[in-house]
Amino acid sequence: MLPDTHIKDLNTLDDAEFRARVRAFVLANYPADLRNPPKRLHFRESRPWYMALADQGWLAPGWPREWGGMGLSAAKQLVMIEEFERHGCARFNDMGVTMIGPLLIRFGTDVQKRFFLPKILSGEHIWCQGYSEPNAGSDLASLRTAAMIEGERWIINGQKIWTTLANDANWIFLLVRTDKQAKPQEGISFLLVPMDTPGITVRPIINLDLHDEFCEVFFDNVAVPQENMVGEINRGWTMAKALLGFERLLLGSPKQAAYALSRLKLLAERMGVWDDPLFRDRYTRLRLDLADHKALYEGFAERVRRGEALGADVSMLKVHQSELFQRITDTMIEIAGENAGLLDPMGGNRELHPSGLFIQARPTTIYGGSNEIQRNVIAKNVLNLPG
Repeated sequence: MLPDTHIKDLNTLDDAEFRARVRAFVLANYPADLRNPPKRLHFRESRPWYMALADQGWLAPGWPREWGGMGLSAAKQLVMIEEFERHGCARFNDMGVTMIGPLLIRFGTDVQKRFFLPKILSGEHIWCQGYSEPNAGSDLASLRTAAMIEGERWIINGQKIWTTLANDANWIFLLVRTDKQAKPQEGISFLLVPMDTPGITVRPIINLDLHDEFCEVFFDNVAVPQENMVGEINRGWTMAKALLGFERLLLGSPKQAAYALSRLKLLAERMGVWDDPLFRDRYTRLRLDLADHKALYEGFAERVRRGEALGADVSMLKVHQSELFQRITDTMIEIAGENAGLLDPMGGNRELHPSGLFIQARPTTIYGGSNEIQRNVIAKNVLNLPG
């Protein structure tokens, strides 16, 4: 499908027509064998989809059109997300599109924008995020990776962990401590670092299903030019918070739980427990919880469609979805019998992979801000409880 070059602004389409265009594009371009993959794909696997979106001009829906994006409204972006999720489209290496791109558009210099943004859109630069550290995960302000000025360069020393797909990336954006005397949130800066810089070591972390989605990244006297800093020195925390965008809304999407529940039904039929009254009672409770969550999600999505800002209460979505996803996959493991220990799908059927979904569900209560942190956010900013 060719880009819609004859339509200057896709926001002018009504939602139904826009949805139909997105659906047709996905059906024509998304690889059928990659629908609902059991693992996070590496770039070599997701590249065809990345480049199909890039060729269509649809890779960066939220970017301004002047920088190669679609300039879509939040409401239209939700339509795209819904259609991608409906079709089971895998998440590609999107840190450049969803995180560093928007940050550069807002805070970067003209030189940084002209250099980095086109290379994200072309697939030349694949990014990863250097935030978490062994002792600074949800408490990100306590990070210790440091950058010191020497002449015209920043010298970086430290370690990042749980760096998603760092083994695919050729650039990393880092939060680093540039003032050890300042208050924790005031002494952090934001640096851009090519991954082939001498002194960087990437070590994959093999998870429970023998997948290397996460990595450790070590920095040993890594030198980068001063102009690789984004924004002002010691003001990186403000920019890091600005990257949240729709993250909490997207992490609260019903997608994962809805897919898992549909697989639970198939598994129950396969294992001969679908007609068991005790199982049906448990399944019904999960189904009703999912219906509640869909209603909750739609309420927040409607705010976005109206152009309203999301408040701290959006953290409820992430907490509820992730814990529901885990409850569903817990049930899958309980009824799967000997199949619960298989790392591969049952009988080669990709639709029946209870252990794969169970493992996928484990980190959901941690990433994007642990559920404990999200509950603190709700307690403090919504319920006005003391810290």
